[in-house]
This record gives sequence, C-alpha cells and structure tokens, in this order.
Amino acid sequence: MTKNKEQDELNKAFLESLNDDDPFGLNEEIKLLIFKCLDCGKEDEVPEYVVEEFQYDLKENEEVEVVCPYCNGAMRRAGNVPSE
Repeated sequence: MTKNKEQDELNKAFLESLNDDDPFGLNEEIKLLIFKCLDCGKEDEVPEYVVEEFQYDLKENEEVEVVCPYCNGAMRRAGNVPSE
C-alpha cells in the first residue's frame, strides 16, 4: 500500500469515528430561551446554557438579565417581563 493510500484510510477511519461518538456534545440540540427588552420591547433568543451560567451569582429572588442587542437595554426572560 502506498503511503498516501494508508493516510487516506486513516483519515477515513478517524472521520467515521467522529460520526459514531459525540465526545464534545456538538450534535446535541441547543435549547433557546426568549428574552424581551424592558426598554424597546424587542425579543431575542439566548441559549439556555448561557442563562444557567449567569444564574450562579444571583441571589434568591434575582432574575438573569442580558443586554439587548438592539438598544443596549436590559432584557429578561419573556415570561418574567412586567406587563405594560
């Protein structure tokens, strides 16, 4: 077998092994949460894992707030925005 053919077979085997396993969770579905801006009212999606990271430093009754990409206002989870 030539060296190039051996390398091609190794590459093929490696790529096939990546399809079998997902060690980094790259094929997992990312759950998105809807956040609504308190200032402009626009909505945006935020990955759930990001929200979970922000929750670690919060006190008991505090909510996660993110910055609105449209107006730089504060955004809260859509179900938790006070009605207008």
